Amino acid sequence: MKVKTIALLAFLALSAAGLQAQTVNKLNYDRFIKEVWDFEKNPKELVYKGDLPCVIDFYADWCGPCRRVAPIMEKLAKDYEGKIIIYKVNVDQEKQLAATFEAKSIPMVLFFPKKGQPLMQVGALSESQFKEIIDKNLLP
Repeated sequence: MKVKTIALLAFLALSAAGLQAQTVNKLNYDRFIKEVWDFEKNPKELVYKGDLPCVIDFYADWCGPCRRVAPIMEKLAKDYEGKIIIYKVNVDQEKQLAATFEAKSIPMVLFFPKKGQPLMQVGALSESQFKEIIDKNLLP
């Protein structure tokens, strides 16, 4: 009986971790073209495709500052649910997107308003600093 209880608790913990990971959307090249900006069709003009403003976190698994930003992005995704979308781009897996945005220093975060030009921030910011940028630049 003890083994079943431990197995059930482990399963629930893993399930909860899996659900939590889904609050931030993984973004690959094709999804970026479809959901954010089709720079193949519009290379000289930013035409944002999303219904909500978005935040795109360029990161790598080996990057210490990126690992510090990850839980902040998860929290922001929950705090701003229905108001903004938060995406993550792994620069090691999505080299073409990283090159397109010249993501040489990470973490690098892009803030895409529904209209206008995106803003870029390099480095690990605090939760309050991210919130300030979001509230000022992405939300009316």
